Amino acid sequence: MTRVAYISTYPPKRCGIATYTYHLRQAVHAAKEWKPKDPVVVLSDHLYDGNGDTLLWPLPRDSEDDYIKLANQINRSDVGVVSLQHEFGIFGGEAGSYILSLIRRLKKPLVTTFHTVFKQPREPYASVQREIAERSARIIVMNRKAVTYLHESFGIPQDKIVFIPHGTPEPDLARRGVYKKQLGWQGRKVLMTFGLLSRGKGIERILEILPDIAEEVPDVLYAIVGQTHPEVRKWEGESYREELWSMIRSSGIESNVVMVDRYLEENELIQMLTACDIYVTPYPGMEQITSGTLAYAVGLGRPVLTTPYSYAQDLLADEPQLLIPYEDEELWKERLLELLRNEVKLQAVARRIEKIGETMYWSKSGQEHHRLFTEVSKLEPVFGSL
Repeated sequence: MTRVAYISTYPPKRCGIATYTYHLRQAVHAAKEWKPKDPVVVLSDHLYDGNGDTLLWPLPRDSEDDYIKLANQINRSDVGVVSLQHEFGIFGGEAGSYILSLIRRLKKPLVTTFHTVFKQPREPYASVQREIAERSARIIVMNRKAVTYLHESFGIPQDKIVFIPHGTPEPDLARRGVYKKQLGWQGRKVLMTFGLLSRGKGIERILEILPDIAEEVPDVLYAIVGQTHPEVRKWEGESYREELWSMIRSSGIESNVVMVDRYLEENELIQMLTACDIYVTPYPGMEQITSGTLAYAVGLGRPVLTTPYSYAQDLLADEPQLLIPYEDEELWKERLLELLRNEVKLQAVARRIEKIGETMYWSKSGQEHHRLFTEVSKLEPVFGSL
């Protein structure tokens, strides 16, 4: 059976790529008949010893020499294929270029998952991503639009790119009432947004229309869940959160908004998503190629309303009525009220979303990745000049 080495951030680091890799590793392990666990090359900003786990191979983010050492360690191992979880910001060097020092020396086939793909890539990111793509035996994307972007930008053959949906937990919708009660949300119609708080998430759009929504649906509650982004806090403290609270108070909707300002463990996030009635991502920017939070909401079978950014367009291609332009305030109000006031319509949307979500469960993702890794392990690695 094929042994896989993952290259990524990893828990206990609190970031989306780390969480994704943890679940992917678990899902692929579950899909295997051969049960020894796979190693992880763990990117870290500080001294990290793997907490004594011999299958966690530390890689200091900003030490280029260590990237070369890890390539040699992988080459000497019984690993059959390498799974690179690529996001520019997690690797050292300009545009994360240190990872090239590792993959140029690999003597094992490489499968790269691109968590960011630009429609029109610019330097210095373009040349780094181009080389990673060229040296990969296969590329995994979680948005079908990314297949076209990579082909048009870098000339990557489309049959080298594999679409596998973002993995998600499986829903336990029978416990919605229990979770609502635990959260103090019973009797409320709950809208929810989750993620690190920063300008550019479109939260203001929902707050602007919430007074009108609350007039029609007095028990509406908007849950804004997540800590302030650490980079935002570093530069401006909590001034953005304070601006939002000022907006809430001036509109007189304090009883219709709750902010959960802390890091959520995954189990708690799943409970909140399951308990909410409508998940909203009113992002004004249209380029976001993946969204773990929107994926989780859909995987958990929750109705969603969202702006038509790239990932939402792809995921909800068969549900265009759920895509609302950021600037169309009246349409946001209309669609929210239509669902909040009509339980039959709300449940009809939920059932259709559940059908989409069924294709995204980690169990299915693990099987698809396992098949691909097994196939690629039989290929020769893509070599090039150092």
